Parts: sequence; C-alpha cells; structure tokens
Amino acid sequence: MRLTDFKVLAFDCYGTLIDWESGIYTALQPLLTAAGMTLSRDEVLERFAWHEADQEEKTPGMIYSELLGVVYGRLAKEWKTEIAAADMGRFGASVPDWPAFPDSAEALHYLKQHYKLIILSNVDRKSFKGSNKHLQVAFDAICTAQDIGTYKPSPNNFAYLIRQVEAMGFSKSDILMTAQSLFHDHVPANRAGIASAWIDRRHDVEGWGATMKPETLPRIDFHVHTMAEFVALHRKDSAATAVKHSGPIVP
Repeated sequence: MRLTDFKVLAFDCYGTLIDWESGIYTALQPLLTAAGMTLSRDEVLERFAWHEADQEEKTPGMIYSELLGVVYGRLAKEWKTEIAAADMGRFGASVPDWPAFPDSAEALHYLKQHYKLIILSNVDRKSFKGSNKHLQVAFDAICTAQDIGTYKPSPNNFAYLIRQVEAMGFSKSDILMTAQSLFHDHVPANRAGIASAWIDRRHDVEGWGATMKPETLPRIDFHVHTMAEFVALHRKDSAATAVKHSGPIVP
C-alpha cells in the first residue's frame, strides 16, 4: 500500500493541523491562575479531554464553541473556582486563536496538488473558518459536527464523510483518514472500513493529552510524526510509482 493509492485525504483538524493542545492550555490560563492549580500541562489536558468527550456524548447537537464554554464551567466546578458566563464565552471563542503547527500550511499546499482535501472535525463552522485562515488552503469539503449533528467518534460522522466523498465521484476505498487522534478518528475509521494515516504529533511524550485513551488500538496503514514527514513519504511513493509505470529500461 502506498499513499499514491488514494485520491481523498480526510483530515481531522485539531491536533493534526492545528496545535489545539497549546491553544487549549493557553486559553485555560486564567482559570488555572484563579484556581491556583499546580497540575502539569498534560494533567490539565487530560481533565479537559475527559470533560470534552463526556459533554460531546451528552449533548451531540450542541455547537462546539458553546460546548467548550460548558467544559470550561465543568473544569471550574471541579477545581472549585467561581467564574462568570463571560469567562466561558471567551474560552468557547478561542478556537480561531489556536495556532497551526509550523508544517501544516506548506504540507496542505503540496497535498492539494495531488488529492481532494476534506475536513472531518468536531467543530462548528464559524470556529473552523477562523482556523482555516492559519491553514491557508481551500478544502474541497468541510464536514463539521455542526453539519452532522454528532461528534466523533460517532459512526454517524464517518458515514457522513463517505456520503460526501461519493457525491464527489469517489468511493470509500479512495479515502485516507489522516489524523492524530486514535480515539476520535482511527478507531472509528477502522470500523467504517476507511484506511488510516496516523500523524503522531505526540510521539515524543507519554499519555494521550487532550484526547481520550482509545478503547482498543486500531490498525494503522501509515505512521509518521509530522505533516512534513507525510509529504516526504508521498514524494517517495510518487517516485516509486513513476519508476514502476515507466517500465523496464531497454538498452
């Protein structure tokens, strides 16, 4: 199997293209200061992950910016800190401020020449519009939780993706799910019969950070650490494919 076997890259955005862990941790600083918390960065992110996943399951129709505000309130309650509604709103509105990984925009510009690019993200349309300014690419389709009415890892989101791809004239076998989160993306992609490329952004740290631990380890078809490595692998596969198709050299 090679990257050149696929025609559509379905991207998770947050954690894969956008450095959401840095964005989340920065946006939580006022609450952490008010609460006098001494937790490590990863301990904070793990508490966020638990509350976010639980709230997404309880309120699948709530748009993400509002859901983030609820999560902020839940964390404040857990840490026994009084907050105002405006504090929740500011956290919910922080998504456009979360930075892109340094290699994301350049990688997407390259990949746009070879694939249809689709976003499949647990976000709302307004928040993603802000994030897309950092990514500097026009995606061929944008599938948000707001559009679908559920949050990943729900199978609904992957069924929606497949329908979108089929409407574009492609099939499920043309899709490569390109994402960081095993919990949100790769486990349900396996169940939907979609191939997987793991952008393992947390390869050099322990734990699961801002995502929940997956209930089972999924099959991974491609494993790289960064989007820059993903592009390098595509270049390598493209060169190998070109040699294969050129046929034998006749003296």
